[in-house]
Amino acid sequence: METIRPVPRTLLRDRAYAAIRDAIVAGEIEPGAVVRDTELAERLGLSRAPVREAFSRLVDDGLLESKPQSYTRVTPLVAADVRDAAAVVGAMHELATRVAVPRLSAADIAAMRAANERFAAAVGAGDVDTALRADDELHDVLVRVSGNRAAAATVARYTPLIRRLERRRFGEGGSCRSAGLHERLIEACAGGDAAEAVRVTAEIWRGLEALAD
Repeated sequence: METIRPVPRTLLRDRAYAAIRDAIVAGEIEPGAVVRDTELAERLGLSRAPVREAFSRLVDDGLLESKPQSYTRVTPLVAADVRDAAAVVGAMHELATRVAVPRLSAADIAAMRAANERFAAAVGAGDVDTALRADDELHDVLVRVSGNRAAAATVARYTPLIRRLERRRFGEGGSCRSAGLHERLIEACAGGDAAEAVRVTAEIWRGLEALAD
């Protein structure tokens, strides 16, 4: 029974954080909704402690707001907050792209192409979840290869604020970003043209800033 060990507290906290964050981004917990640690702990099959810790992280991320001894609730969708997040996340992606392009392997380029194929197919099918997941997978190749942990942490922290609005816009009949922009990015990466790859990356994230308008 040596393989049966207690689950680390940090793992429970991270599980609670990811589950609640994803529910907020997906709109399952709507903007303005009050969240209670007791209720979510029961739904997640956890104690209240890791849920409270997850709440604290989500407040820092801008997805929850809390008034001590009163309430904790999902933040409203505020265009200025999304624009700010998109500007910061875009800058991190530009930095990662500039560093990563000279380091990319053939396998990395293939992974980006495969992600873009999944993205294009999902957009065509109207599958927003799969499209956004594929989009993350494509750009995450560059973030991973760059090796910049600070950039990766910033992207992970603020991207959910942007995704929440993207999902709402698509649900209202908006369209996903063009797979053609991704293709331009991939071709620049494959050709080792870091400057062009950064330009395309900037164009992609300017489009997300504009989405908030």
